[in-house]
Amino acid sequence: MSIFLLVLFFILLFIGIPIAASLGISVIFAILLFTDVPLSLVIQSMYSSMNSFIMVAVPLFILAGIIMDEGGIANRLFSFANSAVGWMRGGLGHVNVLVSLLFAGMAGSSVADVASTGRMTINAMTRNNYPIQYSTGLTLITSVLASVIPPSILMVVAAATAGVSVGTALIGGLIPGTIMAIVFMTYNYFYSKKHSIGEPVKFDIRVLGTEFIKAFPALLIPVILLGGILSGFFTPTEAAAIAVLYSLIIALFIYKVISLKQLPNMFFKTTKMTGTILFIAVTAKSASWVFEYDGLPTRIATSITNFSESSFIILLLLFVFLLIVGMFMDATAAIFILVPILMPVVTAVGIDPMFFVIFMVMALSFGLVTPPVGVALYAASSVTGLSIEKVSKSVVPWIIVTIVILLLFIIFPGLITEPIKWLEI
Repeated sequence: MSIFLLVLFFILLFIGIPIAASLGISVIFAILLFTDVPLSLVIQSMYSSMNSFIMVAVPLFILAGIIMDEGGIANRLFSFANSAVGWMRGGLGHVNVLVSLLFAGMAGSSVADVASTGRMTINAMTRNNYPIQYSTGLTLITSVLASVIPPSILMVVAAATAGVSVGTALIGGLIPGTIMAIVFMTYNYFYSKKHSIGEPVKFDIRVLGTEFIKAFPALLIPVILLGGILSGFFTPTEAAAIAVLYSLIIALFIYKVISLKQLPNMFFKTTKMTGTILFIAVTAKSASWVFEYDGLPTRIATSITNFSESSFIILLLLFVFLLIVGMFMDATAAIFILVPILMPVVTAVGIDPMFFVIFMVMALSFGLVTPPVGVALYAASSVTGLSIEKVSKSVVPWIIVTIVILLLFIIFPGLITEPIKWLEI
């Protein structure tokens, strides 16, 4: 039954039917052909999966990201980052990383990062003699930070699906995301030094102070969100609502880049993006029900634990599996489908479920920057005018660097789990 569902799903995907429709059709045929369960029960299950306070955070964070993108916040972040790290060797590459890190702490969307801050950083780097493919590759890989650093939309979805604390999962992405950013900046420094680009310039503390004051209202966003979640003052869903309200206030009344007339269009974009994500969510919920009915999670868990009882080996196998899945399936859909299947495997071999949720999001995030379904690739192609083939090649060295980082997390899982403990104190 499960095999039939998956085979039909991939056949429908291959012929061009959208993910949610492919999954929904596959579920319906699997239930009709293999069970006597009335479809009304499946519909009730789909409805109940969306009747969740936690999932309200998804459209709110999407709306917040759109407001930040169109409200002049990205421009302020770029100017501040340039004054902070642009004076070093490979300065604009460092600016690229820092802007993505800051924007990730506000918007939680990799595609939004490429489309907004990415456009500015790529143009600035190419004007200063950085190869366009290097600039594009760096922009793509730094956009992955938005899927790791809180408030990551993917992290909210993964934690809610896995039944673990959404707030803890969001906090758990902070340190690994920061480590990734530091490694990217280190690689950029040595690349720039080797190829004699990004000559260092004189640091000007007065410019830094001026740009910090201009960017200060925007820089408060991640401080407010993280501070509130860490202190328990508000939940992740309430944090999303506060992010919307605060970003709207500064975009309308402080930066004055947008007007009230633009809000209906922003709401329309939010509705469209939310509808796509939640349509996948409800069909994936019914697919998970089929897998549970068929006993697929238990069988997979038994097979893997019979193969090896080492959590290290299991994590390596799952890492390779997730990288492959991310290349061919939307990350959101993969999370909804795979979490119910893989969590029994994870718990059976003693892997911390919270660690796995965070690690899974990081691994699947590669799919955003790899063909054939990497949505960030197409955003970068649109921004730069480069072909998908050239954009794909540009990110290969960065993917290798990031795989090494994730292997480090497998070897030393405490890099993820230990900071969670002291951040929650």
